Amino acid sequence: MKTYKLRILPIFERDLTKAVTYISFTLNNTQAAERLLNETKKAIEKRLDSPLSFEPFHSLKKRKNTYYRIYVGNYSVFYVVIDDVMEVRRFIYSKRDIDKIL
Repeated sequence: MKTYKLRILPIFERDLTKAVTYISFTLNNTQAAERLLNETKKAIEKRLDSPLSFEPFHSLKKRKNTYYRIYVGNYSVFYVVIDDVMEVRRFIYSKRDIDKIL
């Protein structure tokens, strides 16, 4: 079985931080924010074992790399696979216009 390395882009970290901060401070629910953070980390680590064995995200845009999606509650984690690297790129609220954001 092929081993993949994990690369997390700064924009993903900003997206995740914004969501966690919003849930924690605006919604005043630190437990939900921590749960989202933990579930996101677990989902990414689990997907790292076989990142290409899932259905690609079908986008309206023509892309160099194929995007894949991981659902985490009301959010989606988007990543691409480049050689032996799973590159996690975005963390987006699922009800937003994802094609416009990606």
